[in-house]
Amino acid sequence: MKKYTYILLVFITVLSGCKSPEARRPVTQKSGSFINESIERNRELVAREEAEILEVIERDSANEYFASNSGFWYYYNKRATDPSNTETPEFGDVVRFDYSITDIEGQVIYAEGEIPTRRYAMDKEELFGGLREGLKLMKEGEVVTFIFPSHKAFGYYGDKDKIGTNLPIRTKVTLHSITEEEQPRN
Repeated sequence: MKKYTYILLVFITVLSGCKSPEARRPVTQKSGSFINESIERNRELVAREEAEILEVIERDSANEYFASNSGFWYYYNKRATDPSNTETPEFGDVVRFDYSITDIEGQVIYAEGEIPTRRYAMDKEELFGGLREGLKLMKEGEVVTFIFPSHKAFGYYGDKDKIGTNLPIRTKVTLHSITEEEQPRN
């Protein structure tokens, strides 16, 4: 009898050990509310900055502003002197330019000459998004002032020096030269 009890006990143990594995449930479950709240905060920030920028533009009757397709505004301080020149920088072209930065009310952040003349290979090097897109609109010899909302400028982090968090900026850019990318020889 002991033998049958022992076999029955082993048989029950084997059957109970062959249970299929169950998926473990997470300790905490996220509802996605943080992401939704973040999206809403960013929408409000963009709307507030755009309203502030449009108010500045409305007060400035001396300049004719243009809205770019990339989400910033600009006006020409000096247009290209040669009307037949329609060349704007393209991918890989090297541009040489100077720029200065103020807040949108005109308070100087980086004065003219404080930032050294920059050589930049279009879309191949690091440059904040708004300026990268703005350079593509310029011709050699032009001076253009751009107004960038913070998400087109330095965003949440700023430049970790003089430009703070979520600060819309005004950037005056002088494009000195455009050098076409050299094609490799076969």
